[in-house]
This record gives sequence, C-alpha cells and structure tokens, in this order.
Amino acid sequence: MQNRRDWLRSSLGIGGLLLAPSNLLTAQEKTDFNPRPLEPVIRLSSNENPYGPSKRVQERIKNSFVHGCRYPYAYSDDLESILAKKHGVSPESVIVTGGSTEGLKIAGLTFASNGGEIISGQPTFLAMMNYAKQWGAAVNWVPVGADKGYDLDEIEKRISTKTKLVFLCNPNNPTGTLVPAKKLVDFCNVASQKTIVFSDEAYYDFIETPNYPSMVEAVKRGDNIIVSKTFSKVYGMAGLRIGYLIAKPELAAQIRKNIVAMSNVLAVEAAKEALQDEAFYQFSLAKNKEAKKNIYTLLDHLKLEYVPSHTNFVFFHSKKDISELGPKMLEKGVRIGRPFPPFYDWCRISTGTLDEVDAFIKGMLEVYEG
Repeated sequence: MQNRRDWLRSSLGIGGLLLAPSNLLTAQEKTDFNPRPLEPVIRLSSNENPYGPSKRVQERIKNSFVHGCRYPYAYSDDLESILAKKHGVSPESVIVTGGSTEGLKIAGLTFASNGGEIISGQPTFLAMMNYAKQWGAAVNWVPVGADKGYDLDEIEKRISTKTKLVFLCNPNNPTGTLVPAKKLVDFCNVASQKTIVFSDEAYYDFIETPNYPSMVEAVKRGDNIIVSKTFSKVYGMAGLRIGYLIAKPELAAQIRKNIVAMSNVLAVEAAKEALQDEAFYQFSLAKNKEAKKNIYTLLDHLKLEYVPSHTNFVFFHSKKDISELGPKMLEKGVRIGRPFPPFYDWCRISTGTLDEVDAFIKGMLEVYEG
C-alpha cells in the first residue's frame, strides 16, 4: 500500500485531485493517543474512534486487573456517582450499562414490550426497535425529510395512547443530522407530556453548534425523558462496552429491573479515567474535524452530495448501490458502512485516522475516476 505522500504525489494522475498532506502527529501525540498502523482492511464502517483507548486509559485498565475477581456492582456505583456529578443529577438517575446499546434495548423492553408502540424516524439506529419487536412491540416509522433530518411535526402527530416511546437519535445515525435546538426543546416539552421520549446522544460530543442543549436538562426538570450516553465514540472505547442512561429516578427504577449485561470492572475503571483525560478528548474532536474536512473535499471534487455531519461519520449520495460500491471499496482495502434502507445509494463513512481517510480518498478516486 502506498504511503500518504506517495499517493498524494500521484493523485493528479489518478483523479485530478491534489489534497494537502494531512497534519502529521507529533511524537508525543503518537505516544499519548495510540494511533495504530494501517490494517490490511481499514474499517470505516462502524463509527469507531481508532485513536483510543488513550494511553492513560490503557494504564488504568492494566492496573485494574487486580480487581478482576470482583463483581462490578460497587465499581459501577462509584462511576454512577461520578457521572451524576458531571451531569448535575442524582446518582439514582444514572444507570451504567454494557454499552449504550444495552440501555436502548432494555428501555425498549421495559416500556414498549407486550404490544406497546415505538415511534421512530427512518433511517436511524435500530438497536432499540429490533429488540423491542422481538418482545411484542410495534414500530411506527416516520421517514426523514428531504434534508435527511427528523420530521418532528409528523412524529408528534402520530403520538397516541398506544405510544410508549418516541426514539430520537440526535445527532442521527446514519444521516449525521442535528435537530435545530429550539425545535428539539419544544418537541420534547410537548411529547414528554404524552409519552416517554428516548434521546440517544451517542454523538453529542461531536456537535459544533455552540451551547446546543442536551436533553439531560429536561431530565432535571422531571420530564419523561431518557438520555443515553456512551464511551464508545469520542472516548475510543467501543470494544470495552460501557455506556449509561440518565432518567428521573422513577423511570430509572423501572429500567434497573431489566438490566442484563451491566459492564465489567475493567471497563468501569477505564471510563473513570477517560472522564479525566481532557487532552485525549480534545485531540479526538480535533482529528475528527480534520478528517471530515478531508472527506468533504473529496466529495466536493467528485460532485457527490453529502449531509454536513455533527458526528464522526459522513453520509453521502454515492450514486452507486451499496451492494455494488461496498465490494469495490473492499477491493481497495476499505470497508464502508452497510446499507440503510431506503437510501441504498447513500453511503455512511466513518472518519477514522487521517491515514485511514487518506486510503479511503485514494480508493474513491480510483473507483469513481478510474
């Protein structure tokens, strides 16, 4: 595989696009933030942060092995207290889960099983809906609008006595869209008086809109809102499986009855350290922003429409069915996102490291320009 500078020098010949070299990491950044070498197949399909876990978090994990013989309950209680202080809620409002996916699944099971209805935009992250359907829930799908964002007016119209949950993934996966702040607050104020609103904030840290509200503020007011957070994205800990829910104590108590997986001592201790590692947090945000800029430059060159992203991925109009584009990009050593019905000719690409994004750009130029 060519290195970055080799293919940049040859890029005029393969596609007429000459990108400036990405900012190289300093020796200290390489030590502290753990960028791994390119793999034979680069995974830009799952919205992971490949820079993590940070060096500090890795050391905390190593030092926590001595506690591996213990059940995680007390360690999770400590983390819940830390998270409660961070978000300004009571510890009774915080539930540590085995990744935010467990939180989504258990909330769906708790409130919408046995014939309950969930209203959700489409496409979106499916963990809650797929799991709840197995236990008897029905899903009322509301297609996203022309801007690929949620149609909150239509969602509100569809709320009925059957509705047990409204699911919002904001910013949304896979579209990367962000509900305008006032519209979000107004919607949640009204909808939470009729049913429970679940706000999945897995990508909240990547939002660049100043003072954008988290729905944790609505939880503090006692609204019927559940918020999910995760350490998988900006903290680079997807493989450790740790996330959490925030809800008013009455809702949290109902959810706790159905918790299945929890997490583990190593992940809990890693999460505590991650919350203190501000340098890695800011590094991840900066590199994600730079990687998105490089992807946008490519897509502008190829004249492929894309949705400005508030996440660590970009959703773009590939003009090729994913069943066709996926194998072609895999031949170039890059794995792209899966299909997201009904947008079969749209592609979701994760930001990855700058080296990985460079490989994606090179592969795209070869596929689209030959």
